[in-house]
Amino acid sequence: MNPAPSGCRERAGTLPGPITLTLPTSNKPDTTLLLAFNEVRNTLFARLCLLLTNHEDAQDILQVTFVHCWQARRYIPAIRDVRSWILRIGANAAKDLLRNQWRRRRQPTVDLQLSPSRLSCPLEVLLEKERQEHLRAAILDLRPGERQVFLLRQNGGLTYEEIARLLETPEGTVKTRMRSALRKLRQKLH
Repeated sequence: MNPAPSGCRERAGTLPGPITLTLPTSNKPDTTLLLAFNEVRNTLFARLCLLLTNHEDAQDILQVTFVHCWQARRYIPAIRDVRSWILRIGANAAKDLLRNQWRRRRQPTVDLQLSPSRLSCPLEVLLEKERQEHLRAAILDLRPGERQVFLLRQNGGLTYEEIARLLETPEGTVKTRMRSALRKLRQKLH
């Protein structure tokens, strides 16, 4: 399991413990869902942090994902890979949030860490902070699809094939979005 990214992990109110409910032993879909959700919870949370760039939004979407899964649990016997199904529901919920107009006005809370050991004077710290703010603004100016692919590739360490599967998008489209994101970032940062 992947731990949550440092920007999400270090904030107050981090991920709560595993979800537990008392269920009758005959209720297999409920048990299957709880076990699978607890297995992928950290991975899903890490991906949501990368996609949304906001800790609170990632927690909210994690909860929304569980509720959506719980409401659709009757379909679990027909689902081959419950973990992938949960990740897909989470990705779709995150996309819905990104499409929402009010989301664009909120400030992200991505924690970009400065390493004091390599920055020796206040001027260097200030310049590094300014550079990181410029980078953050450039990333946020990308179209949502480009930003998703860029963050999943750069911060999430996913391959193009994994990103394509996660976003249910052809691999060629993922590569095109990445090239477009890199081109736009180069133009803004140089």
